[in-house]
Amino acid sequence: MNKNFIRTLRVGIVSSRFNEPIVRELLNACVDKLKHEGVTVDNIELREVPGALEIPVVLNAYALSKTFDVLIGIGAVIRGETYHFEVVSDQSAHGLMQVQLNHNIPVINAIITTNSDEEAFARTKIKGEEAALGAIEMATLLKDL
Repeated sequence: MNKNFIRTLRVGIVSSRFNEPIVRELLNACVDKLKHEGVTVDNIELREVPGALEIPVVLNAYALSKTFDVLIGIGAVIRGETYHFEVVSDQSAHGLMQVQLNHNIPVINAIITTNSDEEAFARTKIKGEEAALGAIEMATLLKDL
């Protein structure tokens, strides 16, 4: 991969406050991996929203600004006793996909959906790192098309 491009890669990240301890670990793993791969910290912009359903609207605003090469949505949706889990999981993923396709900018979905906090914490580091690597790969791929 082009190290110069990675160094100048502009990454917009939106994370949710809901399930904050889990999301913080996901976010930290993602940002740490981006920096480890060579992305300049000044080129990473972070915003926080209340929950997973609010992530797409801020990512859409990022996309409209045309200042980013790639976007990442980070959140955690934990199954509860109601149907709300399915709604939030499905609609947040759908919103991220809409942003990606409407603006032709890669949007990495790092909104994990699990049955319990334990399952979520078991996935935070790897999912955060995967989001960072996926962001770099997709931004590079689209740049080269």
